[in-house]
Amino acid sequence: MYAKIQAIAEKFISKKNIYKYGFNYSPMYRRSTGRVIFVSEDLHKVIVRIKLSYKNSNYVGSIFGGSLLSASDPIFMIQLLNILGNSYVVWDKATSIRFKKPAKEHCFIDFTFTCEEIEHIKKQVKENNKIDIVKKIQITNKDKSVVFAEIDKTIYIADKEFYKLKRKKEQTLN
Repeated sequence: MYAKIQAIAEKFISKKNIYKYGFNYSPMYRRSTGRVIFVSEDLHKVIVRIKLSYKNSNYVGSIFGGSLLSASDPIFMIQLLNILGNSYVVWDKATSIRFKKPAKEHCFIDFTFTCEEIEHIKKQVKENNKIDIVKKIQITNKDKSVVFAEIDKTIYIADKEFYKLKRKKEQTLN
């Protein structure tokens, strides 16, 4: 559904703004209490802010760990889908989080892909049809002087035609 809405919206609005406002108005993402506050023109950099509020504070007054994790969950996947285009399949595969300190202030997460990373992904998928990458991110305060949590995101990326054939084979076996 969201991909169809995006395709229509792209006729009138930049991808950058669709990405930002699409996340911020999406009911499931709003519940995470994360807000996309910056998206670069090429979508290679996204910044999310998680405000400490009554909606996400836990028993001891810090941001609930589930809010921290859920605010980070879909960003890389949707970011890569938009950067790579329609010839790729991208799925979140796994996430691990290590809490370092209680988050008793607003938190920030930077999601960044370099041009070199994107080229490497394309090359690896072309050679192997599918790959898993692990992106490491930190949840920090505004000036990045305090790390509240570290997250490892495993992302599956495949050539769309390869993926379709793989799924078809799996369905015939079942």
